[in-house]
Amino acid sequence: MSERPGYDLVVRDNQNESQYEVTADGEPAGVLQYRLRDDRVVFTHAEVDPRFEGQGVGSALAKQALDDVVGRGKLITPRCPFIVRYLHRHREYVEHVDERHRAEFEPDGTSGR
Repeated sequence: MSERPGYDLVVRDNQNESQYEVTADGEPAGVLQYRLRDDRVVFTHAEVDPRFEGQGVGSALAKQALDDVVGRGKLITPRCPFIVRYLHRHREYVEHVDERHRAEFEPDGTSGR
């Protein structure tokens, strides 16, 4: 899935490395690292290769990772600033954020956007 024409983006969960990885036209383009905690997936760090920044690669990575977590019935714990910002823009995931962090995504939350 690509948000911009021209790239064939593939996202996969590399469970051995505890990270989602995205390739663009077969080239490594970014990672989203996580830790598993009981029924939660704690997102800790995202990185997109500078060659692919601003081209929808990070957003595609976030969307597919979050969709995968939700599809597995896990809760999202956003510790990564990129994922926090993504959740503020994509409210459909807020109901899947663990209760300890959900308030920061409510309309009266105090977290920066």
